[in-house]
Amino acid sequence: MFDKVKKRDGRIVPYDKEKIAQAIFKAAESVGGTDIELSRKLADKVEARIAEQLGDEIPEVETVQDAVEKILIKRGHAATAKAFILYRQKRTEIREAKTLLTGVEDDIKLTLNAVKVLERRYLLKDSEGRVMESPSEMFQRVASNIAQAELNYGTEEDVEKWSRKFYELMRSLIFLPNSPTLMNAGTSLQQLSACFVLPIPDSMEDIFNAVKYTALIHKSGGGTGFSFSRIRPSEDIVKSTGGVASGPISFMRVFDVATDVIKQGGRRRGANMGILRYDHPDIFDFITAKDRTVQFSNFNISVGIDEEFMKAVEKNENIELKNPRNNEVVRTVKARAIFDLLVYNAWKTGDPGIVFLDRLNKDNPTPHIGRIECTNPCGEQPLLPYEACNLGSINLEKMAKDNSINYDLLKEIVHTAVRFLDDVIDQSKFPIEEITKMVMANRKIGLGVMGFADLLIQLGIPYDSKEAISTADEIIKFIAKEAKSASQELAEERGAFPNFKGSTYEVNGEPPIRNATRLTIAPTGTISILAGCSSGIEPLFAVVFIRNVMDGTELLETNKYFERIAKERGFYSDALMRQVALTGSIKNVIGIPDGISRIFVTAHDIEPKWHVRMQAAFQKWVDNAVSKTVNLSYYATPKDVEEIYLLGYELGVKGITIYRDGSKGEQVLYRGEKKSHPEDFKSRPGIEPPRVDLSEGMLKVDSDYSGGCETCEF
Repeated sequence: MFDKVKKRDGRIVPYDKEKIAQAIFKAAESVGGTDIELSRKLADKVEARIAEQLGDEIPEVETVQDAVEKILIKRGHAATAKAFILYRQKRTEIREAKTLLTGVEDDIKLTLNAVKVLERRYLLKDSEGRVMESPSEMFQRVASNIAQAELNYGTEEDVEKWSRKFYELMRSLIFLPNSPTLMNAGTSLQQLSACFVLPIPDSMEDIFNAVKYTALIHKSGGGTGFSFSRIRPSEDIVKSTGGVASGPISFMRVFDVATDVIKQGGRRRGANMGILRYDHPDIFDFITAKDRTVQFSNFNISVGIDEEFMKAVEKNENIELKNPRNNEVVRTVKARAIFDLLVYNAWKTGDPGIVFLDRLNKDNPTPHIGRIECTNPCGEQPLLPYEACNLGSINLEKMAKDNSINYDLLKEIVHTAVRFLDDVIDQSKFPIEEITKMVMANRKIGLGVMGFADLLIQLGIPYDSKEAISTADEIIKFIAKEAKSASQELAEERGAFPNFKGSTYEVNGEPPIRNATRLTIAPTGTISILAGCSSGIEPLFAVVFIRNVMDGTELLETNKYFERIAKERGFYSDALMRQVALTGSIKNVIGIPDGISRIFVTAHDIEPKWHVRMQAAFQKWVDNAVSKTVNLSYYATPKDVEEIYLLGYELGVKGITIYRDGSKGEQVLYRGEKKSHPEDFKSRPGIEPPRVDLSEGMLKVDSDYSGGCETCEF
């Protein structure tokens, strides 16, 4: 009896009879069948037929599918056979469409949009621009390259062992590293990190050196963060020339223009974070810097605050604005004046956000090396000057098992992922020596999650519920514990990070650990598109929507769990799906049971307080930070924004990003009822605006949008 099967790409994999039974059952379900045991008996017949035909010879997938058709027809299940044939034909057409539209042979059953994203950004191409590798070959390239780090600590056998494990980890879409690793591993570039922070000292020479370093980082696919708080304010004196300073905002324009020109080698647009402390004399100009969308299109901006500032806001007290050049007080203002302007502009344009600098430094494991002044572009990775970090995310969608969470599998994945990310550090080549030294000394990694909303749906838990918050707390606490354990095991094998001596770990008497930080909740962006799951810890952005896959090709996308339930419960129809696509939400849609609507909530169905509570639940156990967008309706008020900021302050988050639907023309998803015209839209960092057919009126998104942060691709 055979026990293996040959896939279309030539791989030999274990034969799983239950998969055949499930395929038969799905075909039977579509025509009213309900007997899973009958499907299993038919799968036994399929297996017996193949064994009779081939003996011990390994069958091909096509041979197995042919046998299914014949058994179904022979046993009198004509309707099921027809459904199976149609499904098989549809899969063939999809495979052919992917090859025709993208030139990519999809050998791991990705969505058409995922294949298009791979073709445009990740897969290696020849000098003529032709794709040179398949998705599985990309994962093999990455796995082989990263596993080479094992030679630093072991043998060739270790390299082979971990190369196989890393490959299966990625190919199964259970874990994916950040985009630069997928793009650059095994290439001459070999820059594998997504997150960088560069210092901006108060000198012309140092500032333009930082512009040069930024260009090199963006070219390799990384994103950069800057604190402009050390630059003297506008109109301040410049002794060397006798002139006056232009201030931090003028230098932000230089970085913005440079980023626009570079466009990260044509594969990804550059993205930056700009932070200015609340007590800088130019803070009011900074807060309003993005009032006009033509400025700083490649920047997210945040005001750096602390608890002292928030207490002054609560008590309506004054604060001092100080010149960073000499620390002299320039003037005194009401803290509430800064806070109110911040709230209003966040409501009006989505910028700036806020970041709690004191909270970042409270969790800084190496205060003896320096203070943290900034984060990466999406706010989830606080870093020291010249520091970088590589990220990777576990797909929680695949952790559901029998209406519960498979913690045995999750533990295994966490330990393998931590090893992978630590190996990435050794395999990385950075554009300047200062970054290399800082990264190697602290060895920070950022393990995160994606597919959280999909997991909740499988568990039947509404995103905006106490049970969801409790589930988040349970999962991330477990991941934090296992990631720390994995890093400590690596320290025993490889040694602690070099700056361990003097770190908070040593001061607190903790055992050596390999990585100074371990957890980061990133927005995941395109890697969640590749994995076919929800973005980061965000809720669904829509249940049904139109995606612009490529020029001239738009597809109606339906959440796979919703589609399955709709068909099982008998309320599925093309007309209903298109009705849902008008807004993306199934709330108040006639014909959908209330219980279903409660589970499939979208970002705009959820009250803002639940977004903040979810962020805080994850932040409690994350040593870096959490990227999370608090989505607001078009009709939200500045008072609503203020309440969100105060709740975030109360719950201990490290930063807050809000986005009010329609507050900027440049958002990446467009709800059909809005009256703006897409030609008015400008692009946000990293993402082009969607094409919109106003006559059709459906919610449409660009191929790169996966939910949550409208400015992120990392």
